[in-house]
Order: sequence, then C-alpha cells, then structure tokens
Amino acid sequence: MTSSTPRRTVLAAALAAAAGTAAATTTASAATASAVPASAACADPGCAPAESAAGRGHAPAPGLVDNRFWSSYTDWRCGSAAGTKAVAGRRPGLVLATPAGRTEYADPHTGRTSAWEYASWTSPVHTSTVPATEVIASWNAHTPPGTWLQVELSGTYSDTAATPWYVLGRWASGDGDVRRTSVDDQTDGKSSVWTDTFAIDDAASGLRLVSYRLRLTLYRTPGSDLTPTVWRLGAMASDVPDRFTVPASVPGLAHELAVPRYSQNTHVGQYPEYDNGGEAWCSPTSSQMIVEYWGRRPSAEDLAWVNPAFADPQVCHAARFTYDHQYQGCGNWPFNAAYAATYPDMNAVVTRLRTLTELETLVRAGIPAITSQSFRKEELTGAGYGTSGHLMTVIGFTEDGDVIANDPASPGNEAVRRVYLRREWENIWLRTKRYDANGKVRSGTGGVCYVYWPARPTPSQHRALQALGLA
Repeated sequence: MTSSTPRRTVLAAALAAAAGTAAATTTASAATASAVPASAACADPGCAPAESAAGRGHAPAPGLVDNRFWSSYTDWRCGSAAGTKAVAGRRPGLVLATPAGRTEYADPHTGRTSAWEYASWTSPVHTSTVPATEVIASWNAHTPPGTWLQVELSGTYSDTAATPWYVLGRWASGDGDVRRTSVDDQTDGKSSVWTDTFAIDDAASGLRLVSYRLRLTLYRTPGSDLTPTVWRLGAMASDVPDRFTVPASVPGLAHELAVPRYSQNTHVGQYPEYDNGGEAWCSPTSSQMIVEYWGRRPSAEDLAWVNPAFADPQVCHAARFTYDHQYQGCGNWPFNAAYAATYPDMNAVVTRLRTLTELETLVRAGIPAITSQSFRKEELTGAGYGTSGHLMTVIGFTEDGDVIANDPASPGNEAVRRVYLRREWENIWLRTKRYDANGKVRSGTGGVCYVYWPARPTPSQHRALQALGLA
C-alpha cells in the first residue's frame, strides 16, 4: 500500500539476482568534493576512547539489532570535522561554520545545476554488536531555504575489505532548492543500496558488514551565513535470520493511546504527482497521525498551498514533504522520520524491534510506533485487503493481547481504528520470508518500524527508549 512497487519487493528481487551475477560496479558519491581522513578518530578529550555495547544508543545486549546515534554535544565534537562545528544549548547540534569548499550539484529532478558551499562531519568508526546484512540510517535536522544535506555510509566487511562511500539520502525539509532524493545504482559487487537500505548482496555467503562510519555533508548558498542544523544522526544495523514464522509472545497489560485517525483513502486522486495520490500514502498518513499525537502540526501558512476543498490537508502536506523524487514514492523510511523531526523538539528514527513485547514496552510508556508489514488478504483477519508493503500505526493492545492499530488503508477516518489478532499480526510484521498469492517466496520487513518521540521524554518514556537502544 506504499506504492505500486514497494521497496521490499524490489530489494528481494534485486538481491536474488545479485547473488547469481555479483556485478562489480561502483558508484562514486557525487556532490561531495571534501577530503575526509581515512581514520575518523575521536577529536575531543570528552569522547570515550572506544565504543562498547553499553555506549550511547546501543542495544542493551547482543541480538538481531544494533542502534547507534550521535546527538549530544560530546558526540558532535567527536569524529572528524571539515568546516562544521558542534553547538551546545537546549538541543545540541551540528552546523556549517566555515565552508571546506565549493561544488556544483546537477539536480537530476529539476535539471538545474547550482553552486553550493559545503562542510562535512564524519563519525567515529562504529563496530556493530551485530555483524549486519542491512543498515538503515536516520537523521533529524532543520534545513532553512538555501540549504540541504547529504548522508553517506562507508564500512568494513567481515572479509576485511572496505565498501565505497554510499549515498543514503540527499535531503531538505523543503523542496524549493533541491529535490529530496535517494540514489540508485550504487553497488560494489558485495553490497548495494536499495532506496534507503544498505544491504549485503548475498547474505547466504556469510559476508557481513562489521563496522561503519557515517558522513554528513552540509550545503548552503555560496556567500550566505545560512546553515542546516542536525540534531541526530545514526543508523540501525541488523542481521535478521530468514524466517516464515516467529515464536508467539505472551501478552502484556492492556493499554491504548489516543492517537488521531486519518485515512489515506480520503485523498485518493489528490496530488497524483506525489506517488499517485492518497492510495499510496500509508507512510506519510501514519507519520502525520503520530506527529499530531505529540501535539505538533503544520501551520496555516504551511498548508496554504493545499486545495482548501480537501479534508485533512496536513496529510497532503506530509505526502509532499516525505516524497522521494527518485523512488517516486512517499515510503522512504528515513525521509518519513526526518519529516517528523522537522516539528519542534521531535526525535525520530527508523529501527527494528525484535519482538512484539518490545513494541508493548513502547506503547505502555505512551509511545506509539509505525510498523511495516506485507501479507495476503487471508493472513490478517479483518483487514479486507492484501499488500506487498504497508505502514500502519500501533496504538495499543487489548486485554487479550490483540493489536490495536490505526490503519490508514481504511475507507474513512471513522474506520481507521482496527483490532487485529495478535498471533497473525505478530507474524506478518516480524517475519522475513513469506509466500505471495502465487506461492512465490517474497521478503518481509522483519520488524521495521518508525519511532517518534519528544526531545524531552518523561522518565518512563526515556527508560523504554533506552531499553531498546534508542535513547
């Protein structure tokens, strides 16, 4: 329900092909001319000399998922800076201080070539607690008009070889200067980037990514004093085993959150330039529900471009400002998280949860989550549809442990709240393999979700996030 060709369908087919052909092409990361030291060591005495499983943003114990995020003043003073600087204050961040150089960027989606000043920051090397088959980055930033940013990843494989620098996103909160975009055709014959996901081409070979660095490049109009401000940068690395089913979990306490309800189908036919209109807007519709749950929403000025005859114009706004012009869809996972974090004092990440119990932990603390799943119609009782990729918002659990979801694939707002059987829902969300309607093996997302929360969570919310390696 995210698009006519969801990323997981494309990814599964591409990886199957790559395993047989192992093409050895490498794509350079365009638009960045800065020279970054090969070793991005800690540059600040306050930075820990080595990372460990107890470090900031790590999962509390070895498992299937490793989270690492840089967000504190000390974090930003670590790594390697070329023209950027850390700023302290209520919400520490990274800004462009002195340009490291100037470059031209030819925007493939506008046809315009423009000059930009840039500066960069490269994280310390992070050794994942989980040798990974996939990595998905997240960033939270503000990019005023005349600025944008790029996020890249480079890592080391388990065979000691290095990856190239892969572009994981070129992003701006607006769309007046450059078009928000992923970058296709990036591979070195061992791994590839599929829209927003770094993936090992042949996981069955045993090859894994054991460590990585992230590089953040900030751009601005030459001669200006503008700057993006980045508050959070990080990634989720994972190695989820092939599985058609997952063990059943024991239900926890019943709890339900009061989350606004929006239907994507209210917007069918509206703004078809953004992924064919509302029929494919499950991701931004879900994102908007959670943004408003936390008391944020676009202003009247923000919504002035939307046709006043359209209901729930904020959903149209979310679709426009999550749209990936290369993927040609609104379902880019990090772009949705980045959109949520454009609202005041919001954090947002893409991660994987390992069990339904972990999702219950978040909901019990007052934190809803947006989950990604795919299923045949008969696999989810009461849904009334099948999908090769769909996002919905989990808002609670019944006394029997069944899942209460705000499902945007509903005929109208009044029908959005659904209750799905726990065992069915748990399996379609956490599995990594499934059979489609034709009996062919397809991929599943393996517990992927978006988690959004305020910069100053309550103590119980902080504990829940910390337990999952997110805070």
